[in-house]
Amino acid sequence: MNKKDQMNQEDAVFVEKTSDMAEQEHMENLAWEEISTEHIVQDEWIDFRKSAYRFPDGTVFEPYYSYSRRDYVVIAASDEEGRYLCVRQFRQGIGEVTTEFPAGGIERKDGREYGFRQGSDLSEDALAAAKRELLEETGYASDNWKHLLTIPSNATLADNYAYIFMAENCRKYGEQKLDETEFLNVRKYTPDEIEGLISRGDFQQAVHVMAWLLARRK
Repeated sequence: MNKKDQMNQEDAVFVEKTSDMAEQEHMENLAWEEISTEHIVQDEWIDFRKSAYRFPDGTVFEPYYSYSRRDYVVIAASDEEGRYLCVRQFRQGIGEVTTEFPAGGIERKDGREYGFRQGSDLSEDALAAAKRELLEETGYASDNWKHLLTIPSNATLADNYAYIFMAENCRKYGEQKLDETEFLNVRKYTPDEIEGLISRGDFQQAVHVMAWLLARRK
């Protein structure tokens, strides 16, 4: 192959790669544009919205319902014997009493239940919230904490995040200090028992199952 033919071949390869990159960028242009929003319910507890979106191809879709709630913490906590602290409580969504890890909302200084991100002046620190929730719900505390993951709670419908922590060597420091809407009992489970609950579908919070899998990897 002479030099001219080689240059022509290299140009053709460059054009092909550039075309592929442009096509890939076009295919990745997936963001929806929010063009209108109606706040159906907006109080101290929730911001429930009805929105209209423009799709990447220009068509408009409505209504799309979504909501804002506050961020929250989930704690995979184990005591000095390696047993995991869980709580039993009624969950209205499925109408059943569930077994799950201690968890709770990250508090906001103005009392609202949504509409802030971690690191703002209005928000409680996530680790501080985790320590508070563990102590309030179980009466246990720990000096051995690890942040495992921060992940959207429900990326399809909600804008809040779950902060997942692991706490080891927990000790009993006092009694429960529950909110007026909380009615829950503390139970301890071995790792094998947790695995059994998950396998049978009796550990019914998806983010809490994720917390278990992350904690077992550490």
